[in-house]
Amino acid sequence: MTDNKLLEWGPVSLIRRNHGLEHATLNLLAKELPSRAFAGHSDQKGFWIIGDVSTDKLLETVQEALQRMNSGEKSLALHANCGTNYVTAGVITGTLAWLATLVGGNTFKKKLDRWPLLMMIATGSLVAAQPLGPKVQAKISTSGEPGNLKVRQIVRYERQGPTLHRILTADVAPEPVITTESLES
Repeated sequence: MTDNKLLEWGPVSLIRRNHGLEHATLNLLAKELPSRAFAGHSDQKGFWIIGDVSTDKLLETVQEALQRMNSGEKSLALHANCGTNYVTAGVITGTLAWLATLVGGNTFKKKLDRWPLLMMIATGSLVAAQPLGPKVQAKISTSGEPGNLKVRQIVRYERQGPTLHRILTADVAPEPVITTESLES
């Protein structure tokens, strides 16, 4: 997975793997139902899918996403509209703009004179952050390797607005393989 022990630690690992499965599910739903809007949110216990889809179709899609990721399609775990992309851009842009405000005078006129510089720094930062967001996603906030992650339950919540589904997952240990060699030992 990774050399970083924090990212492999139980709760963090579960969040990253659930986040990857959420993205894979959203990517597959977007291909099958391109006219519908979907969103998601992940945590240690699973993830939410927000959008109008039947529970049966969602279960089928989550299972397909899980199978495809376990077969090596790790890139399904990355999503173009992941909040990680926006946070990365915000942190870079905000930090560089803030640093630019530390130099120069304290009068309003001097600050106003720096406005074009701040806009240039902000724009350049946003451009530079574009390739970084997906890299942060791939290395830190998601995992394309679900491992022993299994779907335990899907709960549908009817409400005004888009339908909510709660997908609960569990990290299930694989069944031990018993061979005649291990019985004879």
